[in-house]
Amino acid sequence: MRSNKHNQNNRGSIIEISGNLDQNVENVKKSLINTSDLTIRHLMFHHKKIVVVYISTIVGREALEVQIIQQIINNPKDTIPNTVAINDVKSSDSFDECILSIVKGNTLIFTEFEKNVVILETTSYQNRSIQEPSSEQTIRGSHDGLVECILTNINQIRRRISNPNLVVKTLSLGVESDTRLAVIYIDTIANEELVKEVHRRLSYINVDYVHSPGNLEEFIEDDPYSPFPQVLTTERSDRIAGNLMEGKVAILTDGSPSALVLPITFFTFYQSPDDYNSRWMVASFARILRLVSFLISISLPALYIALVSFHFEIIPIDLVFNVKSSLENVPYPPLIEALGMQITLELLRESAIRLPNPIAQTIGVVGGLVIGTAVVQANLVSNTMIVVISLTAIASFVVPDNEMGTSVRLLGFPLMFAASLIGLIGIVFGLSFILIHLCKLESFGSPYFAPFAPFRKSDLKDTVVRAPSWKMKKRPFAPLPKNFKRENNSRGWKNDEK
Repeated sequence: MRSNKHNQNNRGSIIEISGNLDQNVENVKKSLINTSDLTIRHLMFHHKKIVVVYISTIVGREALEVQIIQQIINNPKDTIPNTVAINDVKSSDSFDECILSIVKGNTLIFTEFEKNVVILETTSYQNRSIQEPSSEQTIRGSHDGLVECILTNINQIRRRISNPNLVVKTLSLGVESDTRLAVIYIDTIANEELVKEVHRRLSYINVDYVHSPGNLEEFIEDDPYSPFPQVLTTERSDRIAGNLMEGKVAILTDGSPSALVLPITFFTFYQSPDDYNSRWMVASFARILRLVSFLISISLPALYIALVSFHFEIIPIDLVFNVKSSLENVPYPPLIEALGMQITLELLRESAIRLPNPIAQTIGVVGGLVIGTAVVQANLVSNTMIVVISLTAIASFVVPDNEMGTSVRLLGFPLMFAASLIGLIGIVFGLSFILIHLCKLESFGSPYFAPFAPFRKSDLKDTVVRAPSWKMKKRPFAPLPKNFKRENNSRGWKNDEK
């Protein structure tokens, strides 16, 4: 069904289905602009003429020939739905519905002197094999990921959550593309108001083409001008299932191997599926390391600029001479030095993404070594700056989520400008502004910086650190789930031993 009450499909028509086969075929041809892959086959069924109409490039040819055509020719029964070996069969008297069905890969059967059309599900889904997402690889746990077919993706999620309360609501967006979406949640856990809000925001989308979840995200996020992502994008079905069990909602888009999960918090982006497959102490250490890397990646170049430009006295005396000697022959201020290296690093990163893997690895290693050595020997950049930028780059790579990693790298630039103007005071003001923004930000009505703003002690067990699974008895408060309890004395066997 169409989700958007505000966007009426502009291809609507007043064409009606008639009992005249030639007229119906002509109307279909006109509606599809005489496309070359439209196939029309004339057959007989119980002494009546019928016409089978489909688009040859998107139907399953084997299913069409074996389950429909041969059945009609060799084994006709009382009606066409009873004759064909297809489960998904329906009848329609709407010409617009017929056109929408055929462009999605379905087959139409017109019968002489009848004004109802039989619509058969014959869509061919060409899938690549299920593989682990390259950007979300794990050491332990499952290694499967989403693909471009929405039905396969729903199948993966249902295999993980065999629950009758798992709800899948399908809808279509895009006036011209009619892209299929699926809103997925667990009815007994997800908050009803959250589900309604998701559908409400989706209903306002009125565009020609929804080509990806990233495109969809821009229409439904709370603050489109914030540098921080407010919706989690993931290609892992196990991560989607875990978030659904916390009362969150997932949105799948046909044709994309990514899903949107909402609402989320800032700390969600610093959690990895490996955290729940490792021992809690190891996972907690990894999370603390990631959060420290966040501070390093946004503030280390700015801190270097502030110390060198305004606060040389803070640097230990043994280190001052080394830093000073490396700066003596550099002809411009630390800000220009830092900006030049950061931009060079971004250029290397971007070129590595666009090139094939073997070449990308060569560009990354050779480019980094050659450029780093050359700029130091040419006295364009100090040795200390090379170390600072290298540590900053490594820290930014620690972020498990690519969207958050990009945001973190962008935030470093305004902090560098603030540090070049008023030193450490500028960094403090910049970090304070970021903190205030995080505290004010929301994701579908849920506080983005939870559980610190507002503070909720019980949710700390799965944010900065990961407590043992048997200690996390309640679901996070931020999504306001219907049922908060998720664990009940799973280590009760210890009491039996006493």
